[in-house]
Amino acid sequence: MPRPSRIVASLVVSLATAGAAFADPPAAPVAAKPKQIVIISFDSARDISQWKRSRALAQRTGAHFTYFLSCVFLLSPETRKEYTAPGKTAGKSNIGFASSKQEVADRLEQINLAASEGHDIGSHGCGHFDGKDWSKADWLREFRAFEHILDNAYAINGIEPEPKGWHDLAHKMVVGFRAPYLSTSPALYEALPAAGLLFDASGVSRGPVQPPTSNGITRFSLPQIPEGPASRPVIAMDYNLYVRHSGGFERPSKAKEFENRTYDAFRNAFDAQYSGKRIPLELGFHFTLMNDGAYWNALERFASEVCVKADVECISFRDYVSRQHPDESASVGG
Repeated sequence: MPRPSRIVASLVVSLATAGAAFADPPAAPVAAKPKQIVIISFDSARDISQWKRSRALAQRTGAHFTYFLSCVFLLSPETRKEYTAPGKTAGKSNIGFASSKQEVADRLEQINLAASEGHDIGSHGCGHFDGKDWSKADWLREFRAFEHILDNAYAINGIEPEPKGWHDLAHKMVVGFRAPYLSTSPALYEALPAAGLLFDASGVSRGPVQPPTSNGITRFSLPQIPEGPASRPVIAMDYNLYVRHSGGFERPSKAKEFENRTYDAFRNAFDAQYSGKRIPLELGFHFTLMNDGAYWNALERFASEVCVKADVECISFRDYVSRQHPDESASVGG
């Protein structure tokens, strides 16, 4: 007859085996969410103080920005005829030119500094003309003008000394474009790869979307985001908010209200992606301080909160493309 101790031990083993048989299987590991990407850009990139202010914001938050430069701001009144737009006579521009040789020198210094800090210098064309009716040849002419003026800006304006390696930098730094007025056409998308560019940021979408790549061009779109008491959609760009808020006219007495509305719109659009699919969020700005700087103030509040998060990256368009297509894009900071 077996001893009681052996019977108890046998029961314990049997119960343990039965428990193991009926235990729930281990849960599958939950895939980590990708980092939330925010892409902030500036069009025309004219005012020197705004160059400095944006670079300081980047240094505080670890962000990298894209500056879409209009090349007429690298020409002084004396050198303006270096640029001839398609269908125009020499020296014509919708947005003027730099006010002086010194202003050109100061802007070139900012471009150099921004590039050295890992920011992205993109093309906004030159004279800010609406190219919707331009041919492929017209667009290529505009791209060549941009490249020539950027490459030779020091010599054209008689600015010395030209930084060592400037030509090499000028040839390599620009890989993307945003059309003035966000005005595009099939001819533009034929010209972009022929000009050696890798991305276009001229699109508009109903909300944040993953940027597709077609014919070698990654195509980004500024999203429409809910804004204001009625949550009506508006393009996520300061100028569109300016028109929404005050009809495109200055109303400095309401600047704080407009700042808060803008901040809320940015933050809500960010939060929707951050807690959802984490599609990249794109925001666009100009160097103009509309409605007493309401939109830049909102940007600084927003970036100071989100760009510093461990699972958020505020990067440039070029950074994004270089990660998606590492064989096609030069290595940049970010």
